[in-house]
Amino acid sequence: MASLRFKAIDNLTAGGEVREAATSRITAIFGENVFSLKTAREYLSDEAYKSLVSSMKSGHRVDRTMASQIAAGIRKWAESKGVTHFTHWFQPLTGTSAEKHDSFFTLKSDGTPLEQFEADALVQQEPDASSFPSGGLRATFEARGYTAWDPNSPAFIMEIGNGKTLCIPTIFVSYTGEALDYKAPLLKSIEALNKAAVEVCNYFDRNVTQVYATLGWEQEYFVIDEGLANARPDIVMTGRTVFGHTPAKGQQLEDHYFGSIPERVYAYMRDFENESYKLGIPLRTRHNEVAPAQFECAPIFEELNLAVDHNTLLMDIMNRVAKRHKLKVLLHEKPFAGINGSGKHNNWSMATNTGVNLLAPGKTPKTNLMFLAFFVNTIKAVHDHADLMRASIASAGNDHRLGANEAPPAIISAYIGQYLNNVLTEVETRVGDKFDEQDEVMLKLDIHKSIPELLLDNTDRNRTSPFAFTGNKFEFRAVGSEANCANGMTVLNTIMADTLTKFKNEVDALIEKGDKKEVAIMHVIKTYITASKKVLFEGDGYSEEWQKEAAKRGLPNVKTTPLALDAMVTDKAKKLYETFKVYTHAELEARHEIELEKYIKRVQIEGRVIGDLAGNHILPAAIRYQNELINNIKGLKEIGLDGSSYSAQMNVLKEISEHINKVQTLVEEMTEARKAANALTHSREKAIAYCEKVKPYFDTIRYSVDKLELLVDDSVWELPKYRELLFLR
Repeated sequence: MASLRFKAIDNLTAGGEVREAATSRITAIFGENVFSLKTAREYLSDEAYKSLVSSMKSGHRVDRTMASQIAAGIRKWAESKGVTHFTHWFQPLTGTSAEKHDSFFTLKSDGTPLEQFEADALVQQEPDASSFPSGGLRATFEARGYTAWDPNSPAFIMEIGNGKTLCIPTIFVSYTGEALDYKAPLLKSIEALNKAAVEVCNYFDRNVTQVYATLGWEQEYFVIDEGLANARPDIVMTGRTVFGHTPAKGQQLEDHYFGSIPERVYAYMRDFENESYKLGIPLRTRHNEVAPAQFECAPIFEELNLAVDHNTLLMDIMNRVAKRHKLKVLLHEKPFAGINGSGKHNNWSMATNTGVNLLAPGKTPKTNLMFLAFFVNTIKAVHDHADLMRASIASAGNDHRLGANEAPPAIISAYIGQYLNNVLTEVETRVGDKFDEQDEVMLKLDIHKSIPELLLDNTDRNRTSPFAFTGNKFEFRAVGSEANCANGMTVLNTIMADTLTKFKNEVDALIEKGDKKEVAIMHVIKTYITASKKVLFEGDGYSEEWQKEAAKRGLPNVKTTPLALDAMVTDKAKKLYETFKVYTHAELEARHEIELEKYIKRVQIEGRVIGDLAGNHILPAAIRYQNELINNIKGLKEIGLDGSSYSAQMNVLKEISEHINKVQTLVEEMTEARKAANALTHSREKAIAYCEKVKPYFDTIRYSVDKLELLVDDSVWELPKYRELLFLR
């Protein structure tokens, strides 16, 4: 292992040619590997094209006759680009995407070879459902599952080396119909939100017939040298470093954020961006993030279903393209201790078929009644279902990050800014029907006459808030970087549908009693503001004061995943999801079981890696250096020097010996704690045991290992150090 570390450093020092991505205009390649509506118009008959458009725009099911024509058109297009195989591309509950490739090639009964892609192949396939996480919905002997075509997300061609595969985005369900993926519940939640939001929109505009949830995600990630990463078994096995002393320089100088992008990383960014553009992923932004070796990319907003597919696809692309550049991408929420971890901010809003963003305040948010209705309903939804939102972002990786002075705390609150807070206060307390509107606020910069005036937004930004309003959308900042966006967005859509439905019922009841529509709407808005204002917080979410204040307000602060997941299976949650047909009770129980098992396995793997590294890499290196010190002290004694001549060596030797003993003892204790946890049969009890009995050993073992890293001769230390991982490229 030592040779791996120093070989990787030598390779970096020797340098090498930076792999450059081909340069071309983005518009020239954007969507070239996507079966878009423009492409469909070229390859489909009029009736097949209209059927596909109707399915995408209105949700009408494509019948098998039209599906045959669509399949033939897709195959013709794919073959024109050199494609020989196809796959149903889906998102099982593993957290990654899945695919099984089949060729267009087949044989007729007389042995004649031909290529074909028919309706049955387009519409459904049968992956083994028992081999994916099912939470007990499928046993080993109950293997059948189905993937079913999602026409709302266009087919695309994935290029891997010289191979090209046609990918059909699909949902994944069991033989008995339960959802086994992220997409099926997401689509149901989108429809639930659409129905509830349209009914509320019709108070203001009868032309609104559809409401789309929109999403713009921000993907944070780390990039390190592949050779150095391969010399770290913990990175290889867990995606993060379980050991590593903080380097002298980390992020304290604040010089990495928005700094000049390193050339090697820049070439990698351009490469994966080009691959993304071909697949229609509208990446717009790239920059250095706060921590060293940390970066971010972000796209233009899209409809939610497509945005989720694109983010899942992007993570796969980023990993594959990194190999071309001999780099390693780390999407774990906390790859390195002592510096910022990574999130995936989900910027969510709603838009109508008439082109209105329902969360855009306009110039007069106080009198923009439609904006106020949707804005206040969102806050009320967060207030009423904060526990579900916390559960939606719970994971072993995110537990390292939440509340660690770099990410929002585990307390779910909403930030809306001082101006909109004042708006809500005026709405809540006003008497009469008129407001004094303030004009657009201009920020005067007294720097130089050539510097333009800046138009102030209606809110500042609060990076410590888990759910912040940022001008015309809400930013769910607590989502982890490895997460599938669908999880949090399914919850958000569903709780919003619930709140809007109740809002409409309350407004209608007042109208039936004789209130004017606008008066009824304003009355319910006022009651919602009063009922939910305790979830609003404008200050520093990192502070201890907020922890105390949140407790006074009665806001939950569930810091660990096993307990946060309890919210998934309460009677309240079951009723909510059943009402909107997003999850059945069985599906909720299964997902709860799956998330617990994920947590257990992640912590279990990390515990095993810690034991392996300590026993096979850390302690042998420390003992080798310990022996060198012993021999040195013996030699000094033999030539007649007194103890004062080697007191420094004795002190180092003593400290090393103490840490060696601590590491060995703690690893043995941790192993016994793991065995005790494994003996438990109930998943929740086992997860809590891993969280409360096993995981606490990680930091105590790490403390001694990281001290040994400082004490042991660098030449015998086997693991690449933080200064190398974070700063050598």
